[in-house]
Parts: sequence; structure tokens; C-alpha cells
Amino acid sequence: QVQLVESGGGLVQAGGSLRLSCAASGRSFGSYVMAWFRQAPGKEREFVAVIGRSGGTTYYRGSVKGRFTVSRDNAKNTVYLQMNTLEPEDTAVYLCAAGLRGSVQSPDYDYWGQGTQVTVSS
Repeated sequence: QVQLVESGGGLVQAGGSLRLSCAASGRSFGSYVMAWFRQAPGKEREFVAVIGRSGGTTYYRGSVKGRFTVSRDNAKNTVYLQMNTLEPEDTAVYLCAAGLRGSVQSPDYDYWGQGTQVTVSS
């Protein structure tokens, strides 16, 4: 069982930056692939970024590549999402997820956090 708690969201102007954190409980954090998804009002949940168990492999959706960076610290049971050059289109609830396989599909993840709101004003 893994419990995930996100933090770091907020209101920022376009062009600004935020760093999201996702703290995981349990002693098997390093066994999980970790991902970030987001969901805007009235829209489906969409994949943002994924990071492998050791942190050596990452993958991003096209619209955030070059602006967002996912990382993890297995000693701290935490995964991060550094978001730079934010755009109003990035406004959403951001959720972290843990799973046993790398995937861009939300059903492949077993554990989810409650989400943190990111709002980017123009």
C-alpha cells in the first residue's frame, strides 16, 4: 500500500515557475514507477510526465517537454515536478501516481494522490 500526498500548487502568472512535490508513505517507494497527471475542469485526465524507478528514465507529453522536469529522491520517498515557463493552458489539478509499469495511461497506475491545484493567470 502506498499513500501519496502532493503539495506545491498555487497561483502564478504566465511565464512563472512552480515546483510540485509528492511524498509517498511506505518502504517500497523505489519499486514504483512514478507519474504526474493533470485534469482541468471539464476535461479528461491527461498524462504529464513519468519517471522510472531509479530516476534514470523520464518521458513527457509534448506540450510540456523542455518546460517541465520530473525527478525523484528515493531516500526521501518523494517525486518532484519542476514547472517553468508556465502557460494558462497548464491550469489544472496535478496528481501524482504510482505503478509497477511505466505508462502514459492512467488505468495502469495503482495509487493516486488527492491532487494539488495549479492556476496560471494570463
